[in-house]
Amino acid sequence: MHHRINLILFVTFITVIFASCFRSGTSSDVLTNNKNLNLQTVEELYQFLTYDENRYPLISLHRGGPTTGYPENAIETFAFNASYRPVIVECDVQLTKDSALILMHDKNLDRTSNGSGPLDNKTLHELKNLRLKDPNGKLTPYRIPTLEEALSWGKGKVIFTLDVKQGVPYDLVINAIRKQKAEGYAVIITYSADQATVVHNLAPDLMLSAPIKNTADLTRLNERDIPDNRIIAFIGTREADQTLIEHIHGHGIMCILGTLGNLDRQAKQKGDQLYARFIENGADILSTDRPLESGRILDFYIKKRNITSKFIQ
Repeated sequence: MHHRINLILFVTFITVIFASCFRSGTSSDVLTNNKNLNLQTVEELYQFLTYDENRYPLISLHRGGPTTGYPENAIETFAFNASYRPVIVECDVQLTKDSALILMHDKNLDRTSNGSGPLDNKTLHELKNLRLKDPNGKLTPYRIPTLEEALSWGKGKVIFTLDVKQGVPYDLVINAIRKQKAEGYAVIITYSADQATVVHNLAPDLMLSAPIKNTADLTRLNERDIPDNRIIAFIGTREADQTLIEHIHGHGIMCILGTLGNLDRQAKQKGDQLYARFIENGADILSTDRPLESGRILDFYIKKRNITSKFIQ
């Protein structure tokens, strides 16, 4: 009962303060804290992404957090979002005709650039001559980055979760991570226990994201000898059962809730304070298409509870 009252009071506090900031047309320091995720080693990544009651809740930028003027899967977009708060950058890895790893979601170039046709028909040199479009279809000055360029930029700034698209060999992605010494800030996304096993066997030290929608999913990962401290749990795009979340947290594993889609729409319609409820209910990371709105709520949440981390500077 006390927990519920505290949550109601907190949501009221957020609503009032959040509204007042926008009525005045100014932003407070808490909205632009310019903090970086400074992780140097893979052991520090394990420590930071292991669940405990004082965990630091985070935003994950779906496709890098595109917004007006900033395209998806672009380093400039990552930097724009990271200038406001610590973030996880979810981005997509594809393969060019000449086997270079680049960041792009679609297999075709038309939607997100001024190119056309399949990207795997183009060399890296050809793709570097293209420019990226923002979510409104407006051409920007920004170019398609390679995975290594993104990893090089991100050191000491962000954590990457890498969505390795179909047909892209995991070993090439792992080699890029090794080359950039990015083991301490790169996580590979997998979609099944089988995929997680392949990645873990190739690179036992790397962290991975895996879908855990029920206790059996976690059991399967454990049976494959994947340690709990190598796993982040993707619990889906709707709020998970509390029993499942408690079970996952009991293993020291943090939970990613995909608010992209329906939950983001609910927050837009009913009020952004819903993002605080998702965190209160056990989500540790919000994978969102509304990083600025959800991030502001998390800023207030973190400030109100005086949550800190030695890895955030």
